[in-house]
Amino acid sequence: MSMNVGREVREMRKTRRLTVRQLADRVAISVSLLEKIENGSRQASSGLIAALARALGVGPDRLTGQPYINGAEAEDRVQAVIPDLRRILLTYDNPDDLAVAPRPLPVLAAEMDTIAQMRQDGRYVELAPLLPGLLEELTHTALAGWGNSRVAYWWLARGYRAANSLSHKLGYHDLSLTAVERTHWAADKSGDPLMQVTAAYLRAGAMLRMGALASARRILEGLEQEVERLAPEAAMSGAQMAVQGAILLKLAVLEARAQRPEAAWQRLAEARAAAGFLGGDVDHYEMSFGPSNVRIHQVSMLIEHGDTEQALARLREWGTEQDAAEWELPADLAAERSSHHHIDVAVARLTEGDRDGALADLLAARASSPAHTRYHPTVRSTASTLVRLDRGQNDRLIQFARWVGI
Repeated sequence: MSMNVGREVREMRKTRRLTVRQLADRVAISVSLLEKIENGSRQASSGLIAALARALGVGPDRLTGQPYINGAEAEDRVQAVIPDLRRILLTYDNPDDLAVAPRPLPVLAAEMDTIAQMRQDGRYVELAPLLPGLLEELTHTALAGWGNSRVAYWWLARGYRAANSLSHKLGYHDLSLTAVERTHWAADKSGDPLMQVTAAYLRAGAMLRMGALASARRILEGLEQEVERLAPEAAMSGAQMAVQGAILLKLAVLEARAQRPEAAWQRLAEARAAAGFLGGDVDHYEMSFGPSNVRIHQVSMLIEHGDTEQALARLREWGTEQDAAEWELPADLAAERSSHHHIDVAVARLTEGDRDGALADLLAARASSPAHTRYHPTVRSTASTLVRLDRGQNDRLIQFARWVGI
């Protein structure tokens, strides 16, 4: 099914008897920009979709049309786990009996490590069938106190984080919010302060997606201070620095969406300094922080501000460091992070009138992380616009659009 965010915005606005100017004023954008979004000639960023949804009194998924069900065999396998996940998240402290005893904790931990890597690479079709059973085994192990129950809760928190990502990426946002709360619960039981910070970071991220910017800011600023407090004599470990850096990047995105550019660029500068101390990209607590992610966020923030020309200029500038036309992402970067970057850049290229370049970035996103790309609402809206503008029956575009499900 084709989903046009602009059409949904226009219909919801008319239902609520709002003029274009009234809605534009509510979200602090120009009338011309809102008109372009409604007629499909301009893509709305994730932050703007959240703001429009809040102004219209609906969730962002109402405007994006999630969840998407394409009917393909691979998608059917992913969707089939959703009822099990709902049951497991509901019975988190009073689970159903297991038919057989859980496997030893080291075995469960090793499998959860594999699932965590799948999550970062956006391999949801492979991840989904494995997750419910593993969550059940870890739940029984943690509640029964077999071995070190705190360690079991630590691994369970990572499992709930995977459940959050899976639910969010598929568009089941209510289930995603429940998974975030369960991550909090398990992290508190684990006794690991950085895992607790990570859980609160996920909650702030959910608030950001829903447009609750002030609440998210308070949480993130408190987390930044908490990480500072955890550092002995102000000497941060690599893990602490990575977690704090991820918090700073999230704050930068938040301030950009809050139309506070000076605060946004200050937070980005702080994150860049932290990344410099690390000396490279790291993955502590699944945070994927480092110089590459700082650059990715810088490009994303420029696009969020509508400064697409500058975003593409930065890519060309960084490309000269590699003797390349544009900056090339590190090969070992988390696949979903790479995919997200290409999705953002596709929007920038389309805005600048480079339709072939936009399609090339969408295809690069699919090559990095197919499932993440297929379920991303921005991919659908960008591909829909490309199809509408296409006059030459571009076979690659048509095939991509069919693959996405529009």
